[in-house]
Amino acid sequence: MDLSKLKKIDDFLLFNFLAKDKENAAEIVEAGEGYVVPGIVASDFEKIEDGIAKVNELKEAAPVVSVGLGDNGNPANWDKVLAIAAGSCPGHINQPFDKSSYSRGYLKALGQDQTVNALVSPSGKPGTVKLATGLEMTVEDLLDLASAMQIESIKFMPLKGIQHLDELVYLCKAAAEKGITAIEPAGGITADNIKEIVNAVKDTGIPVFMPHIFGSTIDKETGRTIPEEVIRILDRVRGEF
Repeated sequence: MDLSKLKKIDDFLLFNFLAKDKENAAEIVEAGEGYVVPGIVASDFEKIEDGIAKVNELKEAAPVVSVGLGDNGNPANWDKVLAIAAGSCPGHINQPFDKSSYSRGYLKALGQDQTVNALVSPSGKPGTVKLATGLEMTVEDLLDLASAMQIESIKFMPLKGIQHLDELVYLCKAAAEKGITAIEPAGGITADNIKEIVNAVKDTGIPVFMPHIFGSTIDKETGRTIPEEVIRILDRVRGEF
């Protein structure tokens, strides 16, 4: 599924929130006025079949579901994500960069058209990023490699709120210039900083920008994403367009 085909705020902005169940997914999609891709994380499921069942449940409330790694983007969960995706075709999955091309090819061989993002981390310096393997490389080299592997989206985590915002802006500008479709930041994004983050990247030319917003929007007792928090985040960004 091409994220660029989904309805977006100002034709570029989507949000990813976790959904506890079908009802929660429907709540946050409604609260987000359709600009929401609900998701799960593979680390929440001991059995692959339970993850598959959850994706199929959420797909009753949204056209695309995202399957994340979990455990703060633990690359060791890549094969669990892939197995869940292969059994449920959620439409969007998160993978470490070094596993993204293999995962995309595997799903293509199954006849599934899904967006596979490639996770990289900030290095602390604009213009370079780190892979899960520990390798540091220039943003331009990374994007050239991603393009050659037909990877359409780069996940950037942990953003740590606005701590690495200048690195995110550099990545978005370079990605737009090299024809990468989407950038997906995660980590410490809240209603208090979402406006600053979106304002920083909105003129970079990136076709799709999809922040992953988890901790700040989840009820700690129930594990459900709070619809009112989704509304608050939309309200914070909407006035800028």
